[in-house]
Amino acid sequence: MSENSFLSKLEFFKIKFEEVGQQITDPDVIADMKKYVALNKEYRELEPIVAAYERYKIVVSNLAFSKDVLANEKDEEMRDMAKMEIDELETEKVELEENIKFMLIPADPQDEKNAILEIRGGTGGDEAAIFAGDLFRMYSKYFEKKGWRTEVTSFSEGTAGGYKEIVIKVSGDKVYGTLKYESGVHRVQRVPQTETQGRVHTSAATVAVLPEADEFDVQISMNDIRKDTYCSSGPGGQSVNTTYSAVRLTHIPTGIVVQCQDEKSQIKNFDKALNELRTRIYNMEYQKHMDAISKQRKTMVSTGDRSAKIRTYNYPQGRITDHRINYTVYNLPVFMDGDIQDLIDKLQFAENSERLKETELS
Repeated sequence: MSENSFLSKLEFFKIKFEEVGQQITDPDVIADMKKYVALNKEYRELEPIVAAYERYKIVVSNLAFSKDVLANEKDEEMRDMAKMEIDELETEKVELEENIKFMLIPADPQDEKNAILEIRGGTGGDEAAIFAGDLFRMYSKYFEKKGWRTEVTSFSEGTAGGYKEIVIKVSGDKVYGTLKYESGVHRVQRVPQTETQGRVHTSAATVAVLPEADEFDVQISMNDIRKDTYCSSGPGGQSVNTTYSAVRLTHIPTGIVVQCQDEKSQIKNFDKALNELRTRIYNMEYQKHMDAISKQRKTMVSTGDRSAKIRTYNYPQGRITDHRINYTVYNLPVFMDGDIQDLIDKLQFAENSERLKETELS
């Protein structure tokens, strides 16, 4: 793409940015909450592109000026300064172009959403449940560092510790867009706590990350839902096992079942369960979309495929390997303490690079 066509394309985004900025101050738009929220989201997405565009224009202008000085100035000191500036500006120009190209990749509209995180113990019995608990702790530490809010919706404890299954709602900035790379099978290689012979075993846990649906995404008829109540179990004070506060919802057309026992109030548990049910129904259609995309891509890192083995945690070697991008590091204790952002950044970069190639070829 030539410099002029690149600038013309970016000018379009600036004009769009200014138009959206005017629209969100329109009283009629403000009165339409759905439209207002959508325009605000678009405004925030365009803002960094326009800021990068303004900087890019300055760099291009300064570069042209420095080249003119080098071509026409007789003073050697001025020419030397111009050469240094040209080198610096050429480097910044290339970096800005690459960054802007990544910004122009169409964003997945789901990325802005909150997420439902589901961790299940898989192959390996008690050790798998213990590992699921370790993953829950790892993610909890990460969420704390990000300043995200979490709510445990439901859980089933393992007989030797950890969880057979735990479901958490995670709220914050671009939660799904960050966590979606965690969906898949996580494999652990270590001496199990339940093993007396000191042999290394392989166990697994499955992680699923679902974009949380809001009421605009999915309309559910209450006539299609069967509601059951039961006594909650686990932490919860005096009300545990004495009141029917836990709620189980079954969506009859799809057969999807969700439950919530986190709150002492049946009404609050119902609201949480309904929100999760809406998310799971929405995810059925979203997964079809992801499956269609993954068929077109050989190295897609965020298909959300729960059956794909994505990562191995090797305790004897202190090693973590992400199989999607052939990335290995030897900092397992730190990683398990929630320091996972670096790997997520590399997965995001790998996916964006792939999408950028597709954009350039299309």
